[in-house]
Amino acid sequence: MKNILIFILMAGGLFFFFVGTIGLLRLKDVMTRIHSAAKCDTLGALLCTTALILYSGGGFVGLKLIIVIVFLWITNPTATHLIAKAEHVQPENAGIYETIDMNEVKKDGDI
Repeated sequence: MKNILIFILMAGGLFFFFVGTIGLLRLKDVMTRIHSAAKCDTLGALLCTTALILYSGGGFVGLKLIIVIVFLWITNPTATHLIAKAEHVQPENAGIYETIDMNEVKKDGDI
């Protein structure tokens, strides 16, 4: 029974990681991409880490994994918020690396 629950949690987590990756590749603008990545990564990491806690049997390893979950639940939304704020403040800089012509870039020492 424990192995079945571990399998279901891990499969669910991997499913959300997969869906988030597809969303990151298929969606067009920054806001929808970060929405897809943030939601799916947070939920996928929670499910996979919960499966690992059950697999390890608790103890000190389980405590470390709970700390990882807390860290992810704090940092993932914070990073997403900062990316969204940067895009909202300066939307004209989005995709700047795709539009640079390397032939026009000056080399070090060029004036």
